[in-house]
Amino acid sequence: MQRESSRILFDYWNELRGERQAPERREIEPTRIRMALSNTFILEAADRNDFNFRLAGSHLCSAYCRELKNRSFVNLWQQKDRDAITTLIRAVTDDCAVALVTFEGTTSSNNRLAFETILLPLAHNGSTQTRLLGAMSAFDEPYWFGAQPMMEQKITGLRLIWPDDLKREEFSPKPYEPVFGMVNSGFSGGISGVPAKVHGNNARRYQHLAVIDGGRN
Repeated sequence: MQRESSRILFDYWNELRGERQAPERREIEPTRIRMALSNTFILEAADRNDFNFRLAGSHLCSAYCRELKNRSFVNLWQQKDRDAITTLIRAVTDDCAVALVTFEGTTSSNNRLAFETILLPLAHNGSTQTRLLGAMSAFDEPYWFGAQPMMEQKITGLRLIWPDDLKREEFSPKPYEPVFGMVNSGFSGGISGVPAKVHGNNARRYQHLAVIDGGRN
């Protein structure tokens, strides 16, 4: 993790969950993450393949020059990246992995800005299927930030992480490629994957994303 908001949110989430896979939504205390609150969001399931913003911090809304509540999270991404984002979301909700994504946003005036997003599983009434906790932070804040809305965003790096298996310093997104292997993901989401080989490892392809079998059972 490279951005302070991501680290703050992850550390709080990890402390709060204890030995569980995810903390409950009702346990989140905004004052405990006040330094990251403006970049923090909560997603709510709209259907099996999409999540909408239930809450979104002010700094995050400024990047898009609009209120994000009730807007689709998946639809923020360029068309060819949406399957990858949906697959990552499924890994977070179904398998309680942590997803770390870097992306490049392009504004209405064709200016570009790099961002980091972290997605964390969040339980609601005992289930992790309907809520996600996250943070989204820009790597810079140019003079036009908040005046030119992000119109398109494309993935530049992504990673699935098992918090119990990796040290915090290992939380950094790897370069994104048209077909990307997420090592030790153990992903078992609801999207049907096609058996494949990636660098000699057993994997499953999901459109232009490949998940290498391994890690947790």
